[in-house]
Amino acid sequence: MRLVTEAVIVDTRVLKGASLARRLRNEIAAAKVHLAALGGATPILATLLVGDSAPALAYRASIDRTFRKVEIEHRPVELPATTSSDDLVAAVEALNGDPEITGILVLMPLPGVLDPHLILEHLSPLKDVDGITPTNAGRLHLGLPSLRPSTPAGGLQLLDFFNIELEGAKVTVIGRSNVVGRPMATLLTQRHATVTLCHRRTRDLAAEVRGADIVCIAAGSAGLVTPVMVKPGAVVLDFGVNVNEDGNIVGDADFEGLLGIAGAITPVPGGTGPVTALVLARNTLAAGFAALQGSLDVVLFELPDHLRLVTEER
Repeated sequence: MRLVTEAVIVDTRVLKGASLARRLRNEIAAAKVHLAALGGATPILATLLVGDSAPALAYRASIDRTFRKVEIEHRPVELPATTSSDDLVAAVEALNGDPEITGILVLMPLPGVLDPHLILEHLSPLKDVDGITPTNAGRLHLGLPSLRPSTPAGGLQLLDFFNIELEGAKVTVIGRSNVVGRPMATLLTQRHATVTLCHRRTRDLAAEVRGADIVCIAAGSAGLVTPVMVKPGAVVLDFGVNVNEDGNIVGDADFEGLLGIAGAITPVPGGTGPVTALVLARNTLAAGFAALQGSLDVVLFELPDHLRLVTEER
């Protein structure tokens, strides 16, 4: 797609997640075979939903669709919005102790009376498939094997898939949540990018964005990043999911306005979204490998050469 501006003419690559999703499905199929060959249990993901939050229900539906496609069991668990803190902890600990459950994902947001830190404190690190516990978050920041948050891990894979150079790149990450912004900044730093982490109190956000080669946005604010903020040729990775006045899902970046300015951009929907649930499925398998030895040290499994080559050839 091409748009002429006064200063530059830029061909914008639209980075759709569908192509990477096909590769991930192949890797997941091969990993399932390898896990079974090693004597691992059949993987099962349990999602725990408290109340009836619309975003949580939408994410659970996406997980269910994806897991059906890759033939991994998804077991939904529901609690009423009136659930007490003690009952929530009891439900998490019951899933921790269930030998059939490989991974656990507690859907957010929780009802306002419940403290999300309860999940961090009581969820088993070996079953924490979204990498939110202090053990997994700490290991991630120390560069140790861990279960990694699926959204930033998927975003990083998308950049790799489209051969976006990270080493030495200046990256601005907007949003500092524990499940997207902060781990994204850590993963990028480990890949030798120079990262600036921004948030709602950042002074002159536009200046921080304008100096970036890559902009990663997870702020939950529709249209936050506008064309005047992005330097020509920069890559825009948009994790935002917002519903506009017309009822359409849009990202945190002005997608249409950035065509012809950004060197590459992920659409919403259709960019990072198709990858996130598949990375969650892969994380469920990774937890299965870790469970074989009861250690996160083996969570980042590598497929045998013959299986890896099969996935590359498909």
